[in-house]
Amino acid sequence: MPAAPRDLRFPSIEGLRAFEAAARLGSFERAADELAITASAVGKRLATLEELLGTPLLTRSGKALALTAAGKEYLEQVRSALGLLAAMPLHQRTVQRIERLRVTAPPTFARQILVPRLESFTRAHPQIELELLLSIPYLDRSPHDCDVEVWAAGGRAPERIGRPLLDDRVLPVAAPALLAKLPPLQRPADLGAAPLLRTPLEPWTPWFRAAGLDWPEPTGGPRLIDLGLTLEAAVSGQGIALARPSLARAWLETGTLQPLFAITSPAANPYFLSPTDVQGAAAAFADWLRAVCAEAEAWAAEWLSGLG
Repeated sequence: MPAAPRDLRFPSIEGLRAFEAAARLGSFERAADELAITASAVGKRLATLEELLGTPLLTRSGKALALTAAGKEYLEQVRSALGLLAAMPLHQRTVQRIERLRVTAPPTFARQILVPRLESFTRAHPQIELELLLSIPYLDRSPHDCDVEVWAAGGRAPERIGRPLLDDRVLPVAAPALLAKLPPLQRPADLGAAPLLRTPLEPWTPWFRAAGLDWPEPTGGPRLIDLGLTLEAAVSGQGIALARPSLARAWLETGTLQPLFAITSPAANPYFLSPTDVQGAAAAFADWLRAVCAEAEAWAAEWLSGLG
């Protein structure tokens, strides 16, 4: 009599690849990076595979993964099967190698300088997969495993400081709606009767001195620990902000924010780029970013010169 047909249960190729990568690399996160999926997706594919087989293949102790006895035996079979499939010419095609690049930047710089122009970088470098993360300048916090970091000088160690990305200057700006409510601001001393927005990232004292005022730092009103929040507060008419034209460009060009005086002072925390000695994808990004910042700086200089 012929043998009874077997009840074959074939796992998905995606599940086998997830299992092999997680076993080889020792974590769902590293496997996810290699397979260009999320760590959660790796875990789900492995769980589906284990459910199909009816036995656990990997155990997790903290963040580390370990093979079970069944997992060790199955891994050799999976590697052999994947190797046979990979060796078939029909499964092979020439692909462009993807370079991953992690960049961190302060929030306002990222939103006003980087992101609006980012398409030009991705179009020029389609082989680079860029991941943009935000840092917290005031707390001096940024991800440790980034490839390139844009940072505001602040209290950083002097040995880290190289050439600034932007030669920024600041001046007072306000929303037209707020100016309509205030007495005419014809000279810097008239600011004494106006609400001044405060942020430790851009103190008023240097500008006061440039304007010939011996006033102390303002003490009234909320203290905003972000340049972007300060600009947003100015846009909504809550007070007068010290602004860098390069960061407030969109609002200045539309008249949403208006300059009050032509007097300027240097920005308190200029932006820098680290590391300075870079190669590959990081070098391509650094060159592109310097060109972007040079354009922003040139626009700001021309705009300031038009104030008279």
